[in-house]
Amino acid sequence: MDCKEFEKRIQDFIEQKMDYPTLKAFNEHMEHCENCKEELVIQFLVTEGMQRLEEGDAFDLQRELEERLEAARHRLKLHSGAIHAGIVLEIIAVLALLSVVLWLVL
Repeated sequence: MDCKEFEKRIQDFIEQKMDYPTLKAFNEHMEHCENCKEELVIQFLVTEGMQRLEEGDAFDLQRELEERLEAARHRLKLHSGAIHAGIVLEIIAVLALLSVVLWLVL
């Protein structure tokens, strides 16, 4: 993901409307690009801050952004773990099937 694509996706991140591949690319880009991370912070503060001011709620936007970022990282780890577990299960299934076929042939 490049900076232009990152900036287009910021609102989707704020609204928590990203699929796994997009979230992964978004997070990886943000980890390596300070300018985009700063743009995310600014847009989050403006978007969420305006909404909270209209609602009259008390808020700590910096903490909320960090919580969202951590939640996104957690989702990425869970999804990655599920993919790896699926691969391992597929390998086990193939080996079991191969064992049965070999047993029947021999």
